[in-house]
This record gives sequence, C-alpha cells and structure tokens, in this order.
Amino acid sequence: MKSLIENFPNQLREAIQIGEKSKLTTSKRKIANVLISGLGGSGIGGSIVSEIVALEAAIPITVSKGYFIPKFVNENSLVIISSFSGNTEETLNCLHLALKRKAKIVCITSGGKVAEIAKKKKLDLIVLPAGKSPRACLGYSLTQLFYVLSFHKIISRKFKLQLQASILLLEKERTKIIAEAQEVTDKIFGKTPMIYATTYFEGVAIRFRQQINENAKMLCGHHVIPEMNHNELVGWASGSERISVIIFRDKDEYARNNSRIEINKEVISKYTPNIIEIWSKGKSQLEKAIYFIHLGDWISIFLAEKRGVDPIEVKVIDMLKGKLSKI
Repeated sequence: MKSLIENFPNQLREAIQIGEKSKLTTSKRKIANVLISGLGGSGIGGSIVSEIVALEAAIPITVSKGYFIPKFVNENSLVIISSFSGNTEETLNCLHLALKRKAKIVCITSGGKVAEIAKKKKLDLIVLPAGKSPRACLGYSLTQLFYVLSFHKIISRKFKLQLQASILLLEKERTKIIAEAQEVTDKIFGKTPMIYATTYFEGVAIRFRQQINENAKMLCGHHVIPEMNHNELVGWASGSERISVIIFRDKDEYARNNSRIEINKEVISKYTPNIIEIWSKGKSQLEKAIYFIHLGDWISIFLAEKRGVDPIEVKVIDMLKGKLSKI
C-alpha cells in the first residue's frame, strides 16, 4: 500500500493516458442529468468529482452508493458505472436498472461482470489496470470521470491542465507532504479523529475517513461546515481529549465559512486541545483536492504503521461479501 501511495503521481499520468485513448460514443439524446454509480474506493471518485465540477456543470450530477437508481434516470440520462473489480453487487444492480431505463451508459472497470455486460450490450467501456486494491486506484477512476464528463460537453477540458498541475504539485511538495503527514500522525495517534471540511471538500473528507478506516483499522468521523454548525457543534458538549480534530482549510475559502471555522475552534478547544489544520496547496479546486487526498493517504499509512496493522488486509469486508454471496 505504501508503494501504491508513493506512485500516486505516476498513477495519475497513466490515468491521463487511458483517458486520452478511451473510445467513447455520443448520446443519441440530449443529456439532462448524470448519475455516477459506485461504492467504496470505486465510488468516492464520484463524490469528489461531482463537487469539483458543481459550479461548472449546467446539469445535475448525482452519486448513487446503493442498489437502486433515482426515478429521474431515463433515456436522457448519462449513467457512469464505476466498479474497479467489476463485481460490486450494488453497482451491478444499478447497471441492470439503467439498461432497463435505456440510459446512456459508460462503464469504468478493470474487468469482471461489468466488463462482460458492457461488451455484450456494446456499452462504452474504459478498462483500468487490474490486480490492485480499489482504494489505491482512485487516480485511475477519478480521472476517467473527468474525461467522460468532458467528452459529453458537461464540463470543459480545462481539467487536463489542472491534472497535470496536480502531478507537478505532488512531486514538488513530496518531502513536505510526507513530513506533514508524519507530524499529523503523531498528533492523532491513540485518539479518535474527527474530520471537518467545507461543503465542496466533503468528498475529500470522506476519502480521508475511509482511508483511516481501511488502512489504519480505526473508527473516525467527519462532518461538513456550515451544516455541522446546525447540529454537531452542540454535540461537542460531550467531547473530550480522546478526540483529535482535523480541519481541511483553503486559503480561497468563502469568508463566512472561515469565520465559522474560527468560532468552531473556540467552541471545540474547550473540550480538546487536539485541533489540527491542514491547509490546501494549488490553484484550482482540483489541485487542492488531489493535494488533500495524497496527504490524507500518507497519514492513513503512517497510522497503520504506528498501530502495527496491515493496511492491505480487509478480511471483515471479504467475510461480509462471502456471506452475502450465499444468500
């Protein structure tokens, strides 16, 4: 897992090459909405991308992380099926439902049943490199989502320059990223992390939480500002020093949100002194998101090392899937 995280910039480069070579076809109808279906490491890219393009896309982009698709999905919908293994049962069910609704479908997978169905039904198919953990391949799936949305003219092609800039940023800041990750790890080790981000970085916060869950085998939570100011802030009355707070900060954040964060810190500091701020780097939201993701991945791997656990092992998930397959 550590080597996969180290290789993330190169993974993005390879993902760009895959996107450039992808053979997509135009929709016969005007696309009115987009649904991205995926779970876990295959689904988080949809959450992140939908937030990044929210202020650019003129049509709604929804993410499905379950067995079903919204009623609005029809022949005027673009449905992107994202399953790294190609065998995620929830995503497969969504694929079958999208076929019944006659939606325009694009499949992003390394193989499995999704690839089989895509070939049989002559659906657009983007094939990713196989044999790796889905959560370690976010660069592949996330990048393809941008290419699909751009091909269908839902977003512009500026993401290409932003992805290139993201790669250069990670390589330039590599030593500093690792040093900051180690520093944050030392501060939150032995505590329960609570992650906060503002609205358009929620996907990044979820990704960080998921990485801590799976790599470090730890429970943690996340919430979004300003929404948490309407509920969770009250819950801090039961807070304690056993909790570490990590706040994703952005130098270009909306001023009212920055004011909220400062007030939140005043409230939270009454219950725990463990408040850590991680500041974004990069110019575009895409660059900042990639930076946060990479830094969070390093923290999760360092936490795994300090806890003496195997970041690759997910036996409990395998057990769940095994039992479900017998039902």
